[in-house]
Amino acid sequence: MKNPKRHSGDQVSRQSSLIDGFVRRTPQTPGGNSFSKSRPQPSLSVDDFKRPEGLMPRDRSSNSTIPDGTATGRKSIYKQELNMDDDKRRKPKESKHRVRRFLSKSTSMIMMSLILASGFLVGTAYLRATQIFQGGSTALALNDELDPNKLKGEGDGRVNILMLGRGGDGHTAPDLTDTIMIASVDPIQKDAGLLSIPRDFYVQLPNGGGSMKINSVYANSKNYAISQGKSEKAAQAIGIKAVEQTVESIIGIPIHYHVMVDFSGFEKAVNTVGGVDINVKKPVYEQMVIRNKPYTLDVPVGKQHFNGFRALAYSRSRYTSPRGDFDRSERQRQILVALREKVFTLGTFGNPIKMAQLMDNFGKHVQTNLSLNDLTQIYNLAGDITGDKVKSVGLADPPNSYVTTGFVDNQSVVLPRAGLNVYTEIQSYIRNTFKDGFIRKENPKLLVLNGTPNAGLATLQKAVLKSYGYKVSGIGDAPSKNYRNSVLIDLRNGEKKYTKRYLELRYKTNAIADLPRGIDPGNADFVIILGSVL
Repeated sequence: MKNPKRHSGDQVSRQSSLIDGFVRRTPQTPGGNSFSKSRPQPSLSVDDFKRPEGLMPRDRSSNSTIPDGTATGRKSIYKQELNMDDDKRRKPKESKHRVRRFLSKSTSMIMMSLILASGFLVGTAYLRATQIFQGGSTALALNDELDPNKLKGEGDGRVNILMLGRGGDGHTAPDLTDTIMIASVDPIQKDAGLLSIPRDFYVQLPNGGGSMKINSVYANSKNYAISQGKSEKAAQAIGIKAVEQTVESIIGIPIHYHVMVDFSGFEKAVNTVGGVDINVKKPVYEQMVIRNKPYTLDVPVGKQHFNGFRALAYSRSRYTSPRGDFDRSERQRQILVALREKVFTLGTFGNPIKMAQLMDNFGKHVQTNLSLNDLTQIYNLAGDITGDKVKSVGLADPPNSYVTTGFVDNQSVVLPRAGLNVYTEIQSYIRNTFKDGFIRKENPKLLVLNGTPNAGLATLQKAVLKSYGYKVSGIGDAPSKNYRNSVLIDLRNGEKKYTKRYLELRYKTNAIADLPRGIDPGNADFVIILGSVL
């Protein structure tokens, strides 16, 4: 099998290399310039101290040799002739002083230049970043010592980011989001996960907007908004909001932020950090057409290096994979995990050149509601999470397989195993896999009692609570069946304040401390007496 033709994207830079954040450029002789041919250009290198750089320091010490001007016919101003032997003995010392002074001045000038250049690059990166990251904070879990009264419901104890990848300009369907992933971070337990949503998942749009594959939701919603007279920017926001709501309805956790990157932006981001490395477990070979040109993707088993273009091809390949789009989703998660590792290995945020390049490359290729402050907080948070604490999650990965393939309207689609638009199993799986950070920390035990004549109510609520990650220590009937409104009893005197607030919001009540007679709570932290109005 012949190796595929090397694409130009395989080399991030052919004439430069990055050393400690500074670029060393190899000189080139411009063609057709006779002066350049006769006089080679100097090497631009921060560690080249061989050339004097025009600095000729003058030694004005008492022992220095000063010309007496006799060669021009003038009379010597010295009373004694210079002793050449003494001069020779002094030269090594004078030369040493001169070199030392020269190096000191040269080093100072170079350091000053580097400081000024770094300041300029940091400023440029910052200005570019503020143009890209213009959103505002919505993830409460990013706040230290969060006031429980600010909580809106289970899921606020994590930071969930919807990541969309679309073709962008130059592609046949530029607005199809063929990559849909959720990055979920627990800032309390310091771990994270990546979840893939299959591009062919057949979904119903929010507010009765019809049914389609999920990768078409953004495009259709955006185009409809434009047809209603909305501006391009407003239509884009409407399209992304439609995807957010659709994803939330499937997985049952809130989306706090979104980031949408087109293929060019993804490729440039990988190239900016010098490519990524992946330990490939399954070989991939596929004849592809990318940018209207044929390309052969040939990835053997073992540690492989991917530049931007090869990473893009690897993440898009699916036709020769046994599980099709499910295998492709797995490869996309591999690329993102590898990219994350490379960013933190390089210390990209602390490298002004890399930051300037990254921000410039992103430019119009990225849409997000992250603010620069949000981005910095998430970056610092992610830096505390080691690679083994990042979980890769798919909805079709055994033994947790909750989707299957089928046909709707003569098209191949992905459907929930439980049935069309039935997401209960998926939601329970995701909520427990990405469990709320406050619930994980407080680990509450709940006793659920039925305070109504409706048989089986406690059993139903137990299933709901467990789907959010709560531990239900027991269920039963309350001593009285006349409860209209639910009652929440806090047996830990506010110690588990976040759980208390979540349950108050869920059952629309305020917790009390007094336990009604006739109830044995066992080891429960909270007792919930269900009323007829839930």
